[in-house]
Amino acid sequence: MYEKDGERYFVVDGHVHIWDARESNRKNIHGKQFIDCFYDYHRNLSPEEHVWDYDTYTYYGSERFMKDVFDDGHVDHAIFQATLLNDFYETGFGQTEEAFGLTQRHPDKLTYNHAYDPRKGEAGLEQLRRDAERMNLQGVKLYTAEWNGDSRGYRLDDRWSRRYLEECLELGIKNIHVHKGPTIRPLDRDAFDVADVDKVATDYTDLNFVVEHVGLPRLEDFCWIATQEPNVYGGLAVAMPFIHSRPRYFAQIIGELLYWIGEDRILFGSDYALWTPGWLVEKFVDFQIPADLTEYAPITPEQKRKVLGLNAAALYDIDVPGEFQVAAAAVAGAEAR
Repeated sequence: MYEKDGERYFVVDGHVHIWDARESNRKNIHGKQFIDCFYDYHRNLSPEEHVWDYDTYTYYGSERFMKDVFDDGHVDHAIFQATLLNDFYETGFGQTEEAFGLTQRHPDKLTYNHAYDPRKGEAGLEQLRRDAERMNLQGVKLYTAEWNGDSRGYRLDDRWSRRYLEECLELGIKNIHVHKGPTIRPLDRDAFDVADVDKVATDYTDLNFVVEHVGLPRLEDFCWIATQEPNVYGGLAVAMPFIHSRPRYFAQIIGELLYWIGEDRILFGSDYALWTPGWLVEKFVDFQIPADLTEYAPITPEQKRKVLGLNAAALYDIDVPGEFQVAAAAVAGAEAR
């Protein structure tokens, strides 16, 4: 547990990966384009001392993951968010079995969210049922811009996508994480548009829709949707590293989120290994809204505690230390309303 200036923080990293983008796993040029784009984000937005070499970045494995996230990263619990990209990689980009195996060995530290593709129809539904039973899924991660043959994306409100959301309700999968953020080469920018979140959040009120990357670069659209839909949450992965590279921009992001949707629906995520969580946690705890940005209120330690861990703990029924249980119960009560 991270402690600074007498304040303690239970940290849930809501967005982590183990991926394999080595040349041996790439199907085509698009696999290289994708990891190169990831590496550009990593290299350009990280402090210099936290930039990895390219080869390590393409595959780092379980041992490095556990060290960076738990030993050095101040994280108490982390949630894997699967990314398949089967059109680009032989065994997929995210390493399902390696990540799931870690959750089996460390259930107190790790939760695994798998993925599905509604364009696979009935066969995909059968696979989702098997995955839900084997992996005890509480959540899924969706990439609406993922390629599938001739298709270069889908919408959450498509007919088949709705059928999968209905199946999630039947299976008890309540947390639907959706990449709605910056594009990644070669995926299409418009396939990550946030507008479809509005429709399904209205129609499936028993599901929680976690918009990863808070819709960037569509933050304003996201905020207008999320303020009207109480089951929409904002995941801070990708937004977080701007705390270093463009702190005033980050101040605007977090200030707008706190104004529009409040402290109970914002979730910390490092997007490891895009960035390591340790420096992000430290900088966020130290961060304050610049004094001249007077339209935004100062961020309190209690708000930071909710963002860094208590909000995600409430969504996933993660046990928190006794000193945080009153605050966590309040978050859970707000989520239930």
